[in-house]
Amino acid sequence: MAELIDLRSDTVTRPTPEMRAAMAAAEVGDDVYGEDPTVNLLEKRAAEIFGREDALFVPTGTMGNQIAIRLLTAPGQEVICESRSHILDWEMATTAVFSGCLVRAVPTERGTLTWADIEPVIYKRGSFRAATGLIEIENTANLTGGRCTSLAVMEEIWTNAKERKLPVHLDGARIFNASTALGVDVKKLTRGFDTVMFCLSKGLCAPVGSMLVGSAELMEQARIYRKALGGGMRQVGVLAAAGLIALEQMPARLHEDHANARLIAEALSHLDCVEIDVDSVETNIVIFKLIGEVSAAELVARLRARGVLMSTVGPNAIRAVTHHDVSRNDCLAAIEGLSAEVEVAA
Repeated sequence: MAELIDLRSDTVTRPTPEMRAAMAAAEVGDDVYGEDPTVNLLEKRAAEIFGREDALFVPTGTMGNQIAIRLLTAPGQEVICESRSHILDWEMATTAVFSGCLVRAVPTERGTLTWADIEPVIYKRGSFRAATGLIEIENTANLTGGRCTSLAVMEEIWTNAKERKLPVHLDGARIFNASTALGVDVKKLTRGFDTVMFCLSKGLCAPVGSMLVGSAELMEQARIYRKALGGGMRQVGVLAAAGLIALEQMPARLHEDHANARLIAEALSHLDCVEIDVDSVETNIVIFKLIGEVSAAELVARLRARGVLMSTVGPNAIRAVTHHDVSRNDCLAAIEGLSAEVEVAA
């Protein structure tokens, strides 16, 4: 059986041979005691690359985001985010459960929050409604097609937030994709955020893990919250070794994924029963809509029979994500299968 072309997500990436070798040879210790040298090195490098005092290795991006929210808020406050944010739709209501906070979801046309979107929903402490405790930004924005928030937009947000004495957290799961697309170093692109989470296990190909970066004081408390959430890992240097390679080497190739996503988007734009904004495909995520009788679920099932995997993100919307394990030729084959199935559906 031919190998599947898996475009469901960049989470399906497998560790590279170099990562596997590094994992096998990793020097380890008990990380809960702070004694795993490979984890310590990974955290040091993450902090250096992002220009922060300290960093924390966590199993998942969800845990990293939720620790940050707990660090920066108090129970009974609101967290402002865009209405399609990961913390709202895909993190199991943990903001409410773990931090006791309500998400204030703000709909935007392009999926990118600006200060003009945020300012009207900021509430002060009072007797009638919950006060704003935190502003959260997602860059790139997953469910709006991997769109990037520019440095200028983020600077306006964190500058005004600081004047209001409001902390700002960045869900930077794919921040290296944003950095690549915008041509701005991650240190500069994220410098005004109190905390930043980024994933090693998506386009950077590590098998497991994300990082949370911030001040030394915040990261000291973050270790306590990580333990509370069950994230106190032991000889985890075997995973951190892969994370180091992901961090140091893999961002340099993300432009290839972006080019492949653009290739798919441009091909889709020529199909009569597909609606897509090619210019919105800025990184490695392609979201398109079907026009006609066939549902997204039906088309995804037909593509699976051809060995091409994509995912539905709505009744008539489909997402394809390019990554290290999908070559240019794989993308061409996926386009061929997709074009054939769309014509049949039409």
